Amino acid sequence: MRAVQVLFALFGVVAVGSALLVVTTRQVVHAALWLVVTLGALAGCYLLLTAEFVAWVQVLIYVGAVVVLLLFALMLTRAPTGPVADLTKANAWFAGIVALAVAAVLGTTMVAGFAGEVIDLHRVEVGSAKAIGAAVFSTWVLPFEVLSVLLLAALVGAIALSTRGSPSGPRSTPRTPPEGTKGAGVTGTGGGR
Repeated sequence: MRAVQVLFALFGVVAVGSALLVVTTRQVVHAALWLVVTLGALAGCYLLLTAEFVAWVQVLIYVGAVVVLLLFALMLTRAPTGPVADLTKANAWFAGIVALAVAAVLGTTMVAGFAGEVIDLHRVEVGSAKAIGAAVFSTWVLPFEVLSVLLLAALVGAIALSTRGSPSGPRSTPRTPPEGTKGAGVTGTGGGR
């Protein structure tokens, strides 16, 4: 095996392992951080497939923006970030079965759709910015814009959920002075009217 194949296998193992940790951890913030590792490993796979532009988009958009948006939404909605205790084993088994079914459908679809396809990695334009830009702004311009609107709607929804408690803005607790300091520091000097 060549060094590129070994690195690709290592990145694949890291991506699958951290993806399993994303869905099995009981803390939401830890899941978001494991998602960073997963997306970084996928960027490494893209880099080895000579798709440098896609790799940097993966790092900048997904690792840099989507995960930050996820953490920002968690902080705005004040969602519980600790361990979730109300999950039962029946829910976990059901989720596992659904995940395996989705993986089987995606795997068979990919194999059926791309069986016999060969990508020539020696051509420079396979993962170049010119080829990606031509594809995004010709064939995929509508899904690209729909995804942008979806991310904007998610951010607006997070802000709306965070201000749900009061009509004037985010929930806040009134500030009270410490006990025994009521009126301390206030003097009667000055030209009051």
